[in-house]
Amino acid sequence: MDLLAAMRVFVRVVERGNLSRAARDLGLGQPAVSDRIERLEQHLGVRLLLRSTRAVSCTDEGSLFYQKRKLVLDAAEEARVAVAPGDRAVRGRIRIAAPHGVGDALLPGVVAVMREQHPQLHVEMILNDEPTDPVTEGVDLSLRLGRIGEGNFIARRLGHVRRVLVASPGYLDAAGRPEAPADLVRHPFIRVAGLFSDGQLRFAAASPLPASPAAPINIVTTVSHWGPVHQLLLAGCGIGVLQEIVCAEALATGRLVELLPGHTVPGFELHALLPVTRPVPARTQAVLELLEAHLPDAVRLAKPPPEARAARDRGVSIGFTDD
Repeated sequence: MDLLAAMRVFVRVVERGNLSRAARDLGLGQPAVSDRIERLEQHLGVRLLLRSTRAVSCTDEGSLFYQKRKLVLDAAEEARVAVAPGDRAVRGRIRIAAPHGVGDALLPGVVAVMREQHPQLHVEMILNDEPTDPVTEGVDLSLRLGRIGEGNFIARRLGHVRRVLVASPGYLDAAGRPEAPADLVRHPFIRVAGLFSDGQLRFAAASPLPASPAAPINIVTTVSHWGPVHQLLLAGCGIGVLQEIVCAEALATGRLVELLPGHTVPGFELHALLPVTRPVPARTQAVLELLEAHLPDAVRLAKPPPEARAARDRGVSIGFTDD
C-alpha cells in the first residue's frame, strides 16, 4: 500500500465530509476511495471513520490521525521539491481560513495574484466568523481578528483593522447628524449579529485601560453578514458600525460618512496563524508574503489603541468584544 497516497485520500474525505465528493475531487471512483480508507485502517489497526449513508465523521483516533498527518504530508512535499532538479514551483493545495469582512475584502485579490504567480497552487478559502484552529481543522493559514487565544500555532501580527461608525449623506440630511454619543439612541442602528447585543456602543478609552465610555443605541435591524448591513447603510436606513476595510471605497467617494470622528470605536488586531511546522511549507510562506504585500496601508500601518498596546507590552493577549 502507498501509505502517503492513502493518507491524502483520508484527508480529502475528512475535509469534504463525504466519500463521493472526495472521490470527485481526487478523480477516483467511490469504491476506490472506500477501499483505500479500509486498507489504511487495517494498516493502522484502528478505525478512523464512522460512515453513514450521507456523511462520514472521524472517530477519536481518526481526529488525532488527521491532526498529525499534516506534518507528514508537508514534510514529504518539501522533501520532493527539495530534490526535484530545476523545479522550485509552489504547488499543491492550501487551505486559508478568514472571518467575513476582512476575508471578503482582502482574500479575493490576494488569491487572484497567487494563482497568476503560482498556477500549480490550488487554493481553498474558508470564510467563517467562528475562530478556526489551523491545527485541529486542517487549515494551512488562518486569519484571526481580536484575541489570538491558545493553541499549537505560530501567530504573526499583520496589522490593525479599524471600525467606523457610519451613515449615508442622504440619511443624515433627513434625520440630522449625531453630534455626541448620547445622540445615537435617537437613530436606528443596523448591526451584524453577535455585536452590541447589550444595546451599548463602546468607544476606545483615551488612555490605557480605564473603563471605556459607552452609549446606548437603538438596534432595529440585525443581519448575519456585513454585506447587507453595508447595503442598508448605503440606502439610508440608519447608522451602523463597519470594518473600515469593507467600506473604504464608500467613505472615499462620499457615499458613507464617518460619524463622531473624535470617538474611536475599538477595532481588532489582525494576525495570521500557522501550524507549528519546521520548516514552514513553501506554499504557506508564499501566501503569507503575498498577504503582507497586499495589505492596505490602513491595516498594515495602523496602530492598536492604547488598551491593546498596554496589554501587549505586558504580554497579555487582548481583543475586543462587544457583548
